[in-house]
Amino acid sequence: MMIRTQIQLTEKQAEGLHEISRRTGTSVAELVRQSVDVYLKTQRQPDREEQVRRALSALGKYSSGQTDVGAEHDRYLAEDFGE
Repeated sequence: MMIRTQIQLTEKQAEGLHEISRRTGTSVAELVRQSVDVYLKTQRQPDREEQVRRALSALGKYSSGQTDVGAEHDRYLAEDFGE
């Protein structure tokens, strides 16, 4: 289902969209919908489940070469951040 929405664009924005529309054969309305989809994807905050999944997927991927990071992590952080 589509919802009709009215927006205001600057002259430069409208000209740019019309140029892309002519060049690609895609309607201005479709270009706006695609642009909104891209914007929404970049603004989406991952939910708790997604955050946990991402964190777990990083486990074991990186190695510092140090064997005492669990016990000495504060010291390493202080050294790296100049404290």
